[in-house]
Amino acid sequence: MSEDHASYLIGGAEGCPFCDVARDLVAWSAPRAIALWDKFPVSLGHALIVPSRHVESWADLTADEKGDITAGIDQVRALIDERYQPHAYNVGYNDGDAAGQTIKHFHVHVIPRYQGDVPDPRGGVRWVLPDRAAYWRTPDE
Repeated sequence: MSEDHASYLIGGAEGCPFCDVARDLVAWSAPRAIALWDKFPVSLGHALIVPSRHVESWADLTADEKGDITAGIDQVRALIDERYQPHAYNVGYNDGDAAGQTIKHFHVHVIPRYQGDVPDPRGGVRWVLPDRAAYWRTPDE
């Protein structure tokens, strides 16, 4: 990561874990976004794409920031593919309290998935609402 990127991150919102980032967690960087290895990964290779500017929601990002974040998803997937050879991915974000956002600095999760990591992966992110996730099941199941 260049010094410019580092200085842009340091001094952001006080107490924000993404505004004061340990260099060893940085996997990739661009002018307006960085990718970090998740400190609490749910799978091997779990990464986060984070805008350099402290902003809470996707709706608050500029078009250029959204572009760097989207590019980051592609770049990090390539890194993860090379290192860990996952079988699939879940990619997404929690935007707002009701959606489960706990860190008020927007970030995208890139979660590699591996064959057999859960008994039945059907529905993927639909499981955030468990009662509605299994749309393929009949009422008797």
